[in-house]
Amino acid sequence: MTIRVLLADDQALIRAGFALIIGSEPDLEVVGEAANGREAVELARSERADVVLMDIRMPEVDGIEATKRIAADDDLAGVRILVLTTFENDDNVVLALRAGASGFLGKGVEPADLVRAIRVVASGEALLSPKATRSMIGRFLDQNEPGPLPSPEPLAALTEREREVLALAAHGLSNDDIAAKLYLSPLTAKTHVNRAMTKLGVRDRAQLVVIAYQTGLVKPGDPLP
Repeated sequence: MTIRVLLADDQALIRAGFALIIGSEPDLEVVGEAANGREAVELARSERADVVLMDIRMPEVDGIEATKRIAADDDLAGVRILVLTTFENDDNVVLALRAGASGFLGKGVEPADLVRAIRVVASGEALLSPKATRSMIGRFLDQNEPGPLPSPEPLAALTEREREVLALAAHGLSNDDIAAKLYLSPLTAKTHVNRAMTKLGVRDRAQLVVIAYQTGLVKPGDPLP
């Protein structure tokens, strides 16, 4: 199955470079290019994109707001968003993850890593750099007041095993890693992750990570359970 990719960046040269890389892969297709967030939302709807490569800083509507609009649209529930950033420690990346992005990439990403990232998020997984993500979330929670944070109360709906799996996911472990650590099958680990997502009302594994930190289930600097 061909993965339909939308490019959203206000720099035409960057879009052209990514389009060249993506177009060389038999299972990937660029279905549209947007120069701002408004166009990104419109094209995500009209072109039925599977993955959006979303720059954060764009005119008219920025990448964070565009991500929110796509994530809030039930008709676009299957669309995955990869945030493009110049610096991995950009605090805006955490805002984008909270808004519904599936992960982030540096704009200097190697072609092979770009292609792999698109395939990973298209399959429903999150693409996170665990060390960078934990660092950003920790700094974000310490220094920013973005508005009301989720209450710890939703975690009460999780079983003990689901809380355990959530904590491991927040440390950047994949389903296979979680399965190995807890002596489960990968399918069982994935089921626990999916149930936690459903109970917490999030659409993406990346949002699970943010909620784990926001609710205090995991704290920056905590060792792996």
